[in-house]
Amino acid sequence: MKRLRIGLPPLADLTVDSRVTFAWLERDRVVCEGHESLARLGKNHPAVDCFLHPRDSLLTSLELPPLAAAKTAAAVACAAQALILGPLEAMHVAHGPRESDGRVQVGWVPKAGLAQLSQVLAQAQLRLRGLYPAPYALPAGAATLDEGYLLTRDSLQQAAVHPLGVQVLDVPLVDASQRWAGAVPAWGLHARLRQPSSGGWGRALGCVALATAIWSLGLNLYAARQVEEGQRLKALMSRQVRQAFPELPVVLNPLQQARQQLAARQAGAAADPGQRFPGLLQLAGSHLPFMVGSVDTLTFEQGRLHLQMLADSRSPAAEGEWQAALGQAGFAATRDDHGWSIAPTPAAEQAEVGDE
Repeated sequence: MKRLRIGLPPLADLTVDSRVTFAWLERDRVVCEGHESLARLGKNHPAVDCFLHPRDSLLTSLELPPLAAAKTAAAVACAAQALILGPLEAMHVAHGPRESDGRVQVGWVPKAGLAQLSQVLAQAQLRLRGLYPAPYALPAGAATLDEGYLLTRDSLQQAAVHPLGVQVLDVPLVDASQRWAGAVPAWGLHARLRQPSSGGWGRALGCVALATAIWSLGLNLYAARQVEEGQRLKALMSRQVRQAFPELPVVLNPLQQARQQLAARQAGAAADPGQRFPGLLQLAGSHLPFMVGSVDTLTFEQGRLHLQMLADSRSPAAEGEWQAALGQAGFAATRDDHGWSIAPTPAAEQAEVGDE
């Protein structure tokens, strides 16, 4: 896959018609290079790596102890403030990772220049992939001359710009074919640069429409699963109600019908007095726990339950909370010489007659 690299003129002079040095790379090898305007290079809307002019490539190296990422950024900003001529707020400062020798590469560029670059790239329809100081186009360990500046690349992260040219260092210069073949570092000056967009509002609206369609599809799938789960639970409840209440001819509303049947059994309100016996037993076990283990015989006749107690059993007083609980269910318990009788209250019997 081909990649386009551009060497920028000074940002203060940059326009869409500026002629720049460019190189096309394929598999880290230069396959084409030359000079062309940004407007012509942007005809196919390629993504591009931009390298600043040496005049804009402001670099230094700091030695820092091992610090957390936030503290490293704060230390770099504090050190850069002493090096930058002018307010720090007008500069965009970036730094690379701390290397094994403790050195951290730092670079900065005026924010006004970044704004100019963003505007020009948008006009040329070029998509910025990365922005780096000039020496980072070189391979590691290489050097070259560029408009009177000596550019050196010490390692993947470390580089320098020497304004006095080749007299500063006695280093071999790289061949023209290798001038653009260096690997880009792990940091750059493009983090806060507004990216130009070739799609405009159309692409944004398309993304919104796609997101809305995906959301609607997900919502419909979720609703379908909930309906299926509800139908499964309703079928399960219907089977359980039929098993618990086989006398029901049909189950339409499982929950409501189950509640009605339970209430009828607890109150003993079935039309047939013979069906009241299970409900009375349940009432006696629930509200008269003192009878458990003390009943000798029991008799059910005419809708009344007679309990004969063992001779050594103990019974509570006739009045108490248990009597009130029975009254709420429509029954009353009376004691005689032979035990207890549980029968509907007069009001409950009248209501039952009226229902019939």
